Amino acid sequence: MTDASAAEGGDYLDIGAIQQIIPHRYPFLLIDRIIELVPGERAVGLKNVSADEPFFEGHFPGHPVMPGVLIVEAMAQTAAVMMLAGENGSGPRRIPLFAGMEKVKFRCPVVPGDQLRLELSMLQQRAGTCRLAGRALVGEDLAAQAQILAVIREVEE
Repeated sequence: MTDASAAEGGDYLDIGAIQQIIPHRYPFLLIDRIIELVPGERAVGLKNVSADEPFFEGHFPGHPVMPGVLIVEAMAQTAAVMMLAGENGSGPRRIPLFAGMEKVKFRCPVVPGDQLRLELSMLQQRAGTCRLAGRALVGEDLAAQAQILAVIREVEE
């Protein structure tokens, strides 16, 4: 998918397509769908937050709130799809790794029943290192924002 949007043509990446691009798996795969994608430039992902998420058992019993660090991880996974999309698989396998987070702010709690809209855009890319701007929204409300620093590493199969 080059420049696609569910609003503009019905194209999206479902969970199966996402799993072909990034190595994350349940219970740590935190995105359900990519609804906009321009490889290397921007991506918009969705995370449907359900009451049976494993982290809600302990965070917090009776008052479930999605941990902020997992919201940032969901942003990073959306960014990873953007960074790795379009690779044809003929070269060495590459995985994204967190290198840092800056300007992280949490604005409102994310609870079961919410849908996170994860918006990522590339700020800078150099020699396998990327700086990205991310926002997580619930409806029109900003839940979190961050700048994410990631590196792409080759791994042996």
